[in-house]
Amino acid sequence: MIEMKLRNQTTMLEFILLGLTEHEELRSLLILAFLVMYMMNLLGNGTIISVIAGNSQLHTPMYFFLCNLSFVDMCFSSVTVPKLLSNLFSDSKTISFSQCITQLYFFIVFAGSECILLSIMAYDRYVAICNPLHYVTIMNKKVCLSMSVASWTISFLHALLHTLLVYRLTFCKSNEIQHFFCDLTPLLQLSCTDTSINELMIFTEASLLAVLPFFIILISYIHIITTILKIKSTGGRWKTFSTCSSHLTVVTLFYGTLIFMYFRPSSSYSMAKDKITSVVYNVLSPMLNPYIYSLRNRDVKMALKALERK
Repeated sequence: MIEMKLRNQTTMLEFILLGLTEHEELRSLLILAFLVMYMMNLLGNGTIISVIAGNSQLHTPMYFFLCNLSFVDMCFSSVTVPKLLSNLFSDSKTISFSQCITQLYFFIVFAGSECILLSIMAYDRYVAICNPLHYVTIMNKKVCLSMSVASWTISFLHALLHTLLVYRLTFCKSNEIQHFFCDLTPLLQLSCTDTSINELMIFTEASLLAVLPFFIILISYIHIITTILKIKSTGGRWKTFSTCSSHLTVVTLFYGTLIFMYFRPSSSYSMAKDKITSVVYNVLSPMLNPYIYSLRNRDVKMALKALERK
């Protein structure tokens, strides 16, 4: 009896992250791919933050929120990729219970922040295009700072709720997590206690945090497109649309993967698909975001050129 109790306690103290694949021959390729993507993420987002911070002409609400988004993207991938690379480099795939809970907490924080920030940026574009005369008044510094603080506060509280709900669970089944990081769903599958409260919170509170920003984005772009269509000249339409095309691309990439992951028929669910989808919104999307903004944004490109000349 004592031996079994100790064995169960040991299972709770650490988990094994099974990673993306069991094929050892792919290890070198995965190390190279994720290392390159992670370095491009840090370089791209770090450059965006530096350019915006160092150019006074970019000290506007739009670029303030873009700076926030770049910081979130850097942190988002940093929560999972370093541990993934560490596990790929070594034969050990273990992660302690405390590290797993910490990883889960910050993953939820930055995922929530991304959702809220993308909706705030959509609202910013709505005000700029649909109410240009009142833009400076509506999107003043105090409002922008309040929005930013609110997004972080909501994300921290949201993550704390779900982390505490996981922390109260007992894990006495297999300690093997069918993922490359400590995600919420795979952890719940390992619990030997009732997870109905966790599932209820995911279905209600967590769904609201993802769906509500999406509807804000959707409504904002309906108004934006309606306003753009009223512009008579084709050049004027394209010039106006170009101010939000980068953001729309980022939103499509981020929410497209989330919708595919969580709103597809249960018959098509598979862990392999979930892992690939997680790579897209957790690694690929944060890496591409700064390049999407820099390649499709005239102000950012001009600021980058000015930085190169210095």
